[in-house]
Amino acid sequence: MSQQAGYSPSFKRPADILRMRRKRARSEASVGRSSSGQGSTASPGRGGSSSGCVRPFSPGPLFSTQSRSAGGVKRRNPFANIENTYNSPKKRLVIYNDEGDAAVLDSVPFKKSPEKMEEKETSAKKEMQVLPLSEMLAEAERQENQVISSKKRLTFSEDDSLFDEEEEEQERTPLHKQSPQASAPGSIAPPVCTEYPTDWSLKTRLLFTSPLPFSWAEHPKAQEEAKGLTQHCRAQHSTLPLRIQDAKSCTELRAAFQQSLVYWQHPSLPWLSLFPRINAEKSFTGKSAPWAHDTALQQSLMSEWSVSLSSLYSLLKAKLCPYFYLCSYQFTVLFRAAGLNGSSSITALLSPSTRGLREAMKAAGIEFTLPLVEERRKSRDQHTSASHQGGEDKEETDSSEWKRSENSQGEDGDDDNNDYDEDGEFSWLKEMGVHDKIKKPDSITIQLRKEHKSVSLDHKPESQVRVEGPHTFTLINFLINCKSLVAAAGSQAGLPPTLLAPTPFRGATMHTLKARSVNVKTQVRSAFQDVSSLEVSGPILPSALHAITGLLRPAQRGSFSAALYTHAPTAVMNTRSVKEQVDSNSVDLSACGLQPPTVQQLQRPSTLGKTALRQIHMTNYSYTWKN
Repeated sequence: MSQQAGYSPSFKRPADILRMRRKRARSEASVGRSSSGQGSTASPGRGGSSSGCVRPFSPGPLFSTQSRSAGGVKRRNPFANIENTYNSPKKRLVIYNDEGDAAVLDSVPFKKSPEKMEEKETSAKKEMQVLPLSEMLAEAERQENQVISSKKRLTFSEDDSLFDEEEEEQERTPLHKQSPQASAPGSIAPPVCTEYPTDWSLKTRLLFTSPLPFSWAEHPKAQEEAKGLTQHCRAQHSTLPLRIQDAKSCTELRAAFQQSLVYWQHPSLPWLSLFPRINAEKSFTGKSAPWAHDTALQQSLMSEWSVSLSSLYSLLKAKLCPYFYLCSYQFTVLFRAAGLNGSSSITALLSPSTRGLREAMKAAGIEFTLPLVEERRKSRDQHTSASHQGGEDKEETDSSEWKRSENSQGEDGDDDNNDYDEDGEFSWLKEMGVHDKIKKPDSITIQLRKEHKSVSLDHKPESQVRVEGPHTFTLINFLINCKSLVAAAGSQAGLPPTLLAPTPFRGATMHTLKARSVNVKTQVRSAFQDVSSLEVSGPILPSALHAITGLLRPAQRGSFSAALYTHAPTAVMNTRSVKEQVDSNSVDLSACGLQPPTVQQLQRPSTLGKTALRQIHMTNYSYTWKN
């Protein structure tokens, strides 16, 4: 190491070394100019002619300045040493011997043919000559590219063109527009996903972010707002291009955005926020409630509310309203028209429920099921049947089928194992002759043990109730006459439930969601990037979510992200019935007031189960999501 030219084993301060190198560089530059003016040339291999030589990497051999395109003289790096000089992949290919000659070595140990070996020896002999720095770096990059291309051919031995086309596409596409799947090494570009799963839960807030501004979504003109409201009332929908160059000046886009924000609500009290209603006592506390102690006023409110609910169900049955929500202070009900979510009949989902409510529905003659309990029972039966073989397997399956049929209209299949019969349970005590000495549990204890399973479901997602077909009309009458539907005490006392629908109905009031756009800066690696955000708040219906995302796709040029905030009690609205069949294509919903793409999405069965969407990302006009 000490024999290398220009290498000093002794330690010096960096400031002293830099000062010494500046003086040497100035002196070498002046001598070089004088020698070039006299027409003298220096030998590139001798260390004494330092005026005509440049040391690009130190320690290392001296290269001639005649081969350098730059006019200045590069100084030696005072912090370089022999070890870290050879650590770089590009520099690792070049190794210097004691005489200052350069030799090129191959870092990829795979077998080559004799012709390849001859070419390697020839290239090594050529590389034994001292080359300029630019040529050395170009040669190193060429060899690395050969290594990478060889690895690609080994990975994609059947068809190399697929990988090459993907690499060229990624090079043409900016980094911020590439999807995670497409940027993964050794993977073929995934298919474009143009839709996300149907989500039937209610959202309280949406937060969209995009590198492009949302200035087109704020401060609508009076004419644009009027056009959007008129189109909503007349169920007219404008056709937008797939890509919009100037979104701020597009009148059709701004009017369509105002149209997507409209929803209908009953009752409407300007000083009260009537959504959400579950666990919302704080928003009602301290507000004026003149109906709280006025029985006549409460009856008037309930009478108007009953008329609005009957009107909504009539529109739903005629397929003029696709769906609507009933939000009470203790549960939420979703009514869907026939043909939505893969069901051929009208369906109603009620969540959460209690044992008292389910018993009252049974007494009213309403047949219902518990989808999540049925799904759990089905998976348990499949596991039991798979663990047995032969006749034992068949006997166990028949037994489980018999139990399921016996309790198909009940509320929990687990109650089969908890049927306590006083005479049957203690008959063995009589056989032993000790029935008089042991204290029997009383009837109240036996009843509590019977109802333990059903009570444990209360206020849980598993307590969701599903009603289908003509029993939904019976459920409407039950809700109108149910006295426990309205709170008898508290801040919501005497206030009817909130009705929400995407189309107008009798007694409804038109409302619009609140939209606000803000430009913020977010940290990306070590720098800050300008990001625009759009916040939408209010009771966001499934059709409104799809309409807004459909407008953002052309307006933001296929690049945006969305954070969805779900009303927790409605997250289980995406569950499907075990008996549900996909037979919705025969049902005509063209007159329901929604645009055709939204109707097509709502007709597909939801695949989210008892979860809801939390995030939606669009990159290169392709959707990805998280639930």
